[in-house]
Amino acid sequence: MLRWLYRLADRARNRARVRRWAGDKAVGRRGEDLVHRWLQKQGMTVVARNYRPPGGKSEADLIAWDKEELAVVEVKTRSTAEYGPPERNVGHEKHQKMISAGEHYARRANVPLEQVRFDVVSVLIVGKTVEIEHFPGAVRRRDVQQRASAGRGY
Repeated sequence: MLRWLYRLADRARNRARVRRWAGDKAVGRRGEDLVHRWLQKQGMTVVARNYRPPGGKSEADLIAWDKEELAVVEVKTRSTAEYGPPERNVGHEKHQKMISAGEHYARRANVPLEQVRFDVVSVLIVGKTVEIEHFPGAVRRRDVQQRASAGRGY
């Protein structure tokens, strides 16, 4: 019963967004809603949405506990696969912003950085069909730092 109410509330919220926001922004937020519920079904506990540390230069779409790990999640949503899968659109700059937001949240929550991982979740919404693909640990701090020091982007 509770899931049904959540779905109903998500639909109502999405309809209001579609009327007020640009189409791509409304689709992105709908993807975040879907992933939030999907992560909960996977046994994760979402503790923050659209987290921005002071200064506002970085952001994490979702932050969730997965057993003993804190997962910083970037959600990429598309309504077509015409330009490739959504996860391919998460580049070096976004990785840096995820890491910055995640490290700030971890310090604030007294979580050791070794317990923080950075995930990407791809959402493809075509008509009424929704495909969600989760890439745990897709971004590693070490990899981003090495690529930046070598002068190579993603």
